[in-house]
Parts: sequence; structure tokens; C-alpha cells
Amino acid sequence: MRIAVLGAGAMGLLFGGLLSRKNDVCIYGHRAEKVEEIKKNGVIIRENDGTELHLFPRAAVSGEDLREIPDVVMLFTKSLVSREVLEQNRGLFGPDTLLLTLQNGSGHEELLREFVEESRIVIGTTRHNSVLTGNTSVLHGGSGVTSIGSAHARNTLVYILAEEMSACGIETSISEDIRRFIWDKLFVNTSVSVVSGILQVPQGYLLDNPHAWSLVERLAREAVETARSEGFVFKPEKVLEGLHSLLEGARNGYPSIYADLRDGRKTEVDAISGSIVRTGHKNGIPVPSHEMVVELIHAMEGKTGQTV
Repeated sequence: MRIAVLGAGAMGLLFGGLLSRKNDVCIYGHRAEKVEEIKKNGVIIRENDGTELHLFPRAAVSGEDLREIPDVVMLFTKSLVSREVLEQNRGLFGPDTLLLTLQNGSGHEELLREFVEESRIVIGTTRHNSVLTGNTSVLHGGSGVTSIGSAHARNTLVYILAEEMSACGIETSISEDIRRFIWDKLFVNTSVSVVSGILQVPQGYLLDNPHAWSLVERLAREAVETARSEGFVFKPEKVLEGLHSLLEGARNGYPSIYADLRDGRKTEVDAISGSIVRTGHKNGIPVPSHEMVVELIHAMEGKTGQTV
């Protein structure tokens, strides 16, 4: 398949690199020097066991080299810049091109509808975790199943895409109820990820410290109640069991919000925890812990270099 990956961050490099094993992949980034480094040196993916993969996808500056229409466009930018990046690369979208997002949070399809028809929108969630260790190298800190599905209508190309992803080492399943999987990922992002980011610790610390785990549990239970108000019923103990299992398999992993807060960048908290807050307010569900997280993370953004 011909695949365009929008975003040369940790997840874009991970997926773009792995998919280039068997597909024609081009990674689009906004920094010309990084694009040139990918062209010259490729992408290095380091696994937790110390092994490395050295892969060579194509690369281009965002908005350039749009002559070839891909079969699939994968959006791996932060939600803060999604519209800008999609506008820059509008020329990539042909009449049959799929537009896939595995971004954190929910509700992304509303924006995607401005660029492709609903039948070509694919949303999903992934258990893979990646963090930048260099300009073109990443640590693959955790893995698991990636679930994708059509937002509103079945599209046979989605099944072909899932097969290609699985063949490249990204185990992918098709879900007919993908929004339930989105909620399942939200439970991770709005508990494990934000607590790891706020505390600036690897994910395994959340298992080892009872106070940290108490924060994770409180956030997860509020999110489960919010999901219930939308018609998605999850058992809280099952959700917590899943979070525990996830952390055991990714003790050395760091979520993207960890790096954003470490480096003083703006985060995606409004698309992640903010989505819980908005849904809770809409349906009359108290979400005080998530409200606190949103305010706390915004307070932390941009504090690099500040002294107490």
C-alpha cells in the first residue's frame, strides 16, 4: 500500500518505520532538517530488550511532494495542530483515500469530515507506546493490539489496511464498535498517562507507589461513570485490572504528555481529560478529579526554566 504518515514525532516514526517494511511509506514532518535526517539515516526503533530496527521510509516536508495520491493517510500529529497539518497536505486526499487517526482523545472525526467523506474516515486506538530518544530514533516502550474501524460505514479497504499493519508487526483488529475501544483507550490516557506526566515518572512507578495508584483508580472510576452516561457500560474493576496489566507490560514506558510537560510544551489535555470533563458536564456526572487534572496540567505547561 502507499501510505502517508502526517507527523514525524514518536508515534509517526514508530508506525511509519514499521509500516515501511512492506509498504511505500512517506513520513511528512514540519521541520526540514529532521526530514533530511530521515532521508539520510532512516528511522531507528529501539525495543525494551535492547534490539534495534533500522528502517528507511521516505520523508517529505509537510505540504510538499504531494504528487502521489496515497491509499491511506495516517494522522499522528497532536490534536492542537491537526487542522493546520491537514490543510497543508490536502492535496494527498484522492477520491478513495482513507484517513486514519489513532490520536488520543475522542471526537476527531468531526474535523476529518472536512477533508474526506465519512465512509473513508477510520478511527482507532493503539496500545503501542513510543518516546523520542533522538531526532529520528524512538524507544518502543510498550505494545499491544491496535483496533480500527470505520467511523460510520463499512469500507473493505479498512480490512486490507488491518492486514498490512499486522504483517508489519502492528497487530491490528477490526472493530464494529470502535467507539467502545476509544473509551477503553480514554481510560488509559485520562488516568495512567496524565498521572505519569504530572509526577514525571515512568509508568511502572504507578504500580509501585500506592498514592500514585490511588490517583489512577480515582480518575478511572470517574471516567467509567462518564462512559456509562453515554451508553457504554464498563465494570470498574475490569478496567482497573486492565490498567494494571498494561502497566506491568510497559513499566519503562513514558506517555507523550510526560515529554510535553518535561519540555514545557503545550499538551493535548483538552482533547483527553477535557473530553471527560465536557461529557460529564453535558450529562450531569461529577468529574472533580478530571477537572483538577485539566487545570493542573495547564498550570504546568510552559513552566520550564521557572524557579520556586
